[in-house]
This record gives sequence, structure tokens and C-alpha cells, in this order.
Amino acid sequence: MTLELRQVGRSINNQWIVKNLTMNVADNECLALVGPSGCGKSTTLRLIAGLDPVSAGSIHISGREITSLSPAERNVGMVFQSYALLPHLTVFENLELGLRIRGISKRERTTKIRQILELVQLWNRAGNRPAELSGGQRQRVALARALLREPDVYLLDEPMSNLDAQLREDIRPELRRLVLEQRKPTIYVTHDQHEAMAMAQRIAVIHEGTIEQIDTPYNLYHIPRSLFVARFIGRPQINCLKDDSDRVCAVRPESIHFSDSGLSAKLQSREWLGNSQLLFLETQHGLIRVMTPPEQPIPEQIRLSWRAEDEILFNAETGLRLSR
Repeated sequence: MTLELRQVGRSINNQWIVKNLTMNVADNECLALVGPSGCGKSTTLRLIAGLDPVSAGSIHISGREITSLSPAERNVGMVFQSYALLPHLTVFENLELGLRIRGISKRERTTKIRQILELVQLWNRAGNRPAELSGGQRQRVALARALLREPDVYLLDEPMSNLDAQLREDIRPELRRLVLEQRKPTIYVTHDQHEAMAMAQRIAVIHEGTIEQIDTPYNLYHIPRSLFVARFIGRPQINCLKDDSDRVCAVRPESIHFSDSGLSAKLQSREWLGNSQLLFLETQHGLIRVMTPPEQPIPEQIRLSWRAEDEILFNAETGLRLSR
């Protein structure tokens, strides 16, 4: 099973919301979509699901074009940020509704629902209503509903954004297991870079409705194709220094160290990050972020250096990466 988008676009009032989206998601692959708010991540999912019409291009599942099909005809399972569970129905009844509409017998409905609730470890909650569940449990019910459809493609739209940070950490490995066990193409939209890198084999960075780069988490971090990707991927943010050659020299905070000679700097502030500290330093090139071990002493006269091989160079006008 494969999902393919070929130069897909969505236009409203002559304004492109997304355009020229071209991507392939393989069987048993999770592709994450990341980017600033309003860049077109959720719109992309809605186009694939058939909830919004495509203005240009085409969408294919295993070579079959689905661009003009209704949502019901596409066999796509979508998990929404809001869970979309009916509050007056129990967990069992929420899951049963779709199966009943599809004409599945009562015995088979019960068997399927029990199997899926045991998979997400919620069979003992089958009689509870959504209000009686935790946020993580409600999210697993929403995922179970998508799994019950046995779709060709899974679409997850910021499924953990309503959970607190600790719960997201707890549920992430379980969610990854459940998604990848289905061995289907999966697109995962999130605003959390760490979540994207933990969930997906590849990540697509979207900027103003177009794809800046699709790549592995490692390559996005170490070999960004544009200044936008370099700045967007990685926390703390990469340092960008403009030189006299109409270039921008970008260096990751962990690649900068104290030295006897180099760029003069003055400590502005620091943040403790558990196993490291983040220093904010004033220089003639502006603010520079430096990541050091927590026990690292700070010299009275600070000078900063880094290796030439740790520099990533970009054209200051186009923002594109330059070869050395």
C-alpha cells in the first residue's frame, strides 16, 4: 500500500493555501508534517481525506486515483485533534456506530471491538462514557475507531496536542507501536518537533503551503537545504551569522565552545536544561546561543570558537544552502 500526492494544491479566492505538494508515503512508513501555524499541514490531511476539494494535482493510493472520490469511498482513517467522540455514548457504542452503519453483524461487531480495545488496552473501559476517561484514554479510543475502519491510509492531525507534556511523553511510544503495527502509510501532523522525530521515519517541513524539505530527522538537522529549515528544526534554535560575502553562516549551539581566541562575547542570561545549560551571549554579530555541560565554568573574558566543518552556509538572498 502506498500514498502518493502529485503536485497537489488547494486555492481559495485565488490564494493558494497549499501548492505543488508532491510526496510518497510507503507501506509501514510514518511521515510527519511540521511547520508554523497556518502553513497548510491540516489542509493537506483534509485534501487526502476528501474533506476539502483539490484545486490542482492528484492523489493516489496504491496507484488508484482517489482525487474525485467522496470521503467514504477513499477508505482513509483520520484521527482528529478533538477526538470527536459522542459524549452520550459509551466507548463501546462510539466504536460500534461506524460498524453498524457498514452493516456488520452484532456478533462480528462485538468481536472486532473487543479485539481493538484489547489492543489499545481499554477493554475494561468499554462501558464508560468519554467524560469518565482521561485525555490519553480518549485519544486511544479515537485511534481505536480509526483502526476499526481497517483503512488503506492513516491520517493523524495533532492527536496529542490536547494532552499535557508528561502524558504526551508517556503515550508516545504506545501510539507509535499501535500506528506502525498496522503496516499502512501514515501521515502525522504535529507542531512538536520532538514528537515528529520520535514518531516518524521521515519529516516534511512545510512553509507557506509548499514543502521546503522531506528527509530523515538526522538530515533535516545536519544537512538542511534552506535557511528556513535550519532555523525551524532544532531546539535551541541554530545561530545565524551574516558575513561580508552575502552569506549566512549557521552553527548549532552545541558546536560552539569557549576558547582563548575567537569571537568576543558577554553573558546575557542562561537557562538550565537538566543535563546541560543554555547560554545567551551578546556579540558583535548579535545574540548567540551556546549549549554547554551544566558544570562548565564560564570565563570572565568570554571568547567563542567553532570548527569550520560545523558551519552550514546559506545564500543570504535566496536562503538556499551553499556547497563548500
